[in-house]
Amino acid sequence: MKVLFTGATGFIGKTFTRVLLDSGHEVFAWVRNISKANEVLDHRIQTVIHLDDLNEQYFDAVINLAGAPVADKRWTDSRKLLLRNSRIKLTNSLVDYINGLEQKPRVILSGSAIGYYGSQSAEAFLDESAETVAGFQHSLCADWEEAALQLVNDTTRVCLLRTGIVLGKGGGVLGKMLLPFKLGLGGPIGDGQQMMSWIHIQDWMNACMFLLTNESLSGPFNLVSPNPVKNEKFSKALARALHRPAVFRVPCFVLKLAMGDTSELLCKGQRVFPERLSAAGFQFEFDDIDSAFAEIL
Repeated sequence: MKVLFTGATGFIGKTFTRVLLDSGHEVFAWVRNISKANEVLDHRIQTVIHLDDLNEQYFDAVINLAGAPVADKRWTDSRKLLLRNSRIKLTNSLVDYINGLEQKPRVILSGSAIGYYGSQSAEAFLDESAETVAGFQHSLCADWEEAALQLVNDTTRVCLLRTGIVLGKGGGVLGKMLLPFKLGLGGPIGDGQQMMSWIHIQDWMNACMFLLTNESLSGPFNLVSPNPVKNEKFSKALARALHRPAVFRVPCFVLKLAMGDTSELLCKGQRVFPERLSAAGFQFEFDDIDSAFAEIL
């Protein structure tokens, strides 16, 4: 399979491109800076900075994961614009390119997030058909999905990847959490009752390969473990895996002062379930938080 990839230099992208290459697929990456991309990507990946440099060659699949990090900085007006442009504007450019091809890809996997549902109570059961709560998280994901759905046609199916918290080695959420927890300074956030819908990176990769090869599947899919946990349980499980205490608690008002509206990502949450993946027969390797941390750490 010949695959066009955006977001290849990110934490998930670097891992997934290696999985594709090791499975015998040919990968092309659309990047912003070729020299920097080539420093971190597998040498087998062909990188381009302009889509026109691809010379309108045929791709079996497109995987669109590009987007600036959501949690790294305050959600100022300029940051929100950057987050939208790095996802929606880029996806629209990808749509224009693909629509201009004589032969269209058979499948598109396009990024989204469980932020699509907005911040919800710990009791709300959220499958792919759940009602949403308005706010920046929802509008960002909904508009990103709408842009990708422009590619649906008689020969191309689009799968929307509503991804939760991805746990794996060398980056992501754990990359930021490990040091304070290793020092014994970790613990729950606020009252610890907000839900965390997570997925082991291996299950994320397996789910995407499942969606790539199962031609009957399209539309939104929640890429999360079937067992979301409260923040307090997540924190204690991480501390237990590191043989450290989890006694420090970070008040949400402190995070609000430090991070502004971005603190919503830490102090609120969503209880999301992978209903459509499970109904299609997908099997998780790491479906509980303790087994996930045991493998990673």
